[in-house]
Amino acid sequence: MGNPNVGKSVVFSRLTGVRVITSNYPGTTVGFTQGLMKIGEESVHIIDVPGIYSLEASSEAEKIALLIHDTGDRIINVVNAANLERNLYLTLQLLEKNIPVVVALNMWDDAQYRGIHIDLEKLRELLGVPVIPTVALTGQGIKELVENIPGAVVPAKSTRNHHERWVEIGRIIKLVQRISHRHRTMLERLADASVKPFTGTVLAAVVLTCAFLVIRFIGESLIDHVLDHFFKTFWTPVVLSISSFLGGAGVLHDIVVGHISGGEIHYIESFGLLTSGLYIPLAMVLPYIFSFYLMLGLLEDTGYLPRLAVLMDTFMHRLGLHGYAIIPTLLGFGCKVPAVLSTRILESKRERFIAATLISIAVPCAALQAMIFGLVGREGGQYVAVVYGTLFSVWIIVGIILNRMVKGFSPELLIEIPPYRLPTGRAILLKLWMRVRGFLIEAVPIILGAVLVINVMHVLGVFSAVASFTSPVITGILGLPSEAVTGLIVGLLRKDVALGMLSTLSMSAKQLVVSSVVLAMFFPCIAVFVMLLKELGVRNTMKSSGIMIAAVLITGGILNIIL
Repeated sequence: MGNPNVGKSVVFSRLTGVRVITSNYPGTTVGFTQGLMKIGEESVHIIDVPGIYSLEASSEAEKIALLIHDTGDRIINVVNAANLERNLYLTLQLLEKNIPVVVALNMWDDAQYRGIHIDLEKLRELLGVPVIPTVALTGQGIKELVENIPGAVVPAKSTRNHHERWVEIGRIIKLVQRISHRHRTMLERLADASVKPFTGTVLAAVVLTCAFLVIRFIGESLIDHVLDHFFKTFWTPVVLSISSFLGGAGVLHDIVVGHISGGEIHYIESFGLLTSGLYIPLAMVLPYIFSFYLMLGLLEDTGYLPRLAVLMDTFMHRLGLHGYAIIPTLLGFGCKVPAVLSTRILESKRERFIAATLISIAVPCAALQAMIFGLVGREGGQYVAVVYGTLFSVWIIVGIILNRMVKGFSPELLIEIPPYRLPTGRAILLKLWMRVRGFLIEAVPIILGAVLVINVMHVLGVFSAVASFTSPVITGILGLPSEAVTGLIVGLLRKDVALGMLSTLSMSAKQLVVSSVVLAMFFPCIAVFVMLLKELGVRNTMKSSGIMIAAVLITGGILNIIL
């Protein structure tokens, strides 16, 4: 247990070997994670709970932490050595419980860099429990921490009120902590500039623009120079051999291989399991997933995202949120499932409803963005700009409307701003691998299943019947071919597959823009829909869905008229 952003999850990962996503900003852990650790010959359960500032719950994450902490045999209290005074309030509360405690004084190196000197022996004497200096990122002190867990003791119990705890904290700090003068570092000056209105806005524009360009450069480079070459040179002969074996035609051939014309395979249009089913996730989507999560990991671990939250706070209040909602929003550009889950870090139900609804409507996931770049981008960069400009406008307009219509208020932003830190390559690559692996394990089977179901439904004539029924809306309001309803239905499973299907309809650039916006705004995929039900409840999810349908019809209709 410990305050947010003290390195609890890194300590947990060191103790158990469980790979958890850690970031240099508070609110990363919104549930709890369990793992096993060996102490001697005994296996013990370790639980990593969300960060809390005190034992009085004020958010969903803190409620989860408090539900669990009474079940433990021992508490490892992770404390930020560079912010001892603030962290000790929770420590004193834990010492008042009848549970053995050991304190991990984490970020010990950061404290020393800042000229903060802590008398460990005196601190141990005053707290009455083991206090172990650790640097979780490098593993320093973790062995000593493990050795002290079995011998953790129940401290002498003394119950204090809120005022008395702060008096005691002041006494402890005076006795154990000494701060020596030092010159400010370049990173600290940059940290100050990051939150000032003018310099912070300029820096944010530069950072986000560079991130966008790097994501696109890496993604396109992987597609053009690696994956396209692999599919054309090595995979095409295999598929053609299988096509020949299956007779070159027939229902089974169309499902497995797809449509082949003139002995050439058009991997997007063919829509077979071995062609589009593999090409879309691996050669069109995966490169952008890889590059997006690489950049997100860098922004997370440097500590930039909380500063972006501070800059965005005034603007976000106009949408009924506070600045910290920008973090779930940015996560949504990767995958909306963790984005909706992370809305738990917002204090009120009103904020969580508005944030989850806006993420579902106006934030395209990385897989869909990959298809937008790949398909709409072929028509020209201006069309991609129209897609993103439309979604950004919808995000603002719907947010302003929800702010006026949804009852309640948005609390002020109370957020810890961590120092800038140079990220470690190991942490960045580990998170990148976990996220990419998650995409491959979860998305590829769904895409293959969706392609199979689509082919079967096409053979049975289901899509033709639905297209005829929905034609007044699809063609009349949105200006799309009636067959586009197939892609919109598939969008409930995978947005990227849906846009891939729409690309086979020989649509104009205008229609590609409209279909991309409609897909991004229309019902989220089934995984996100389930998460909305879990986080918002049935009633609010139905409200959110109604807002989505109204917004997509209005926006799609306006785009159809304008373009």
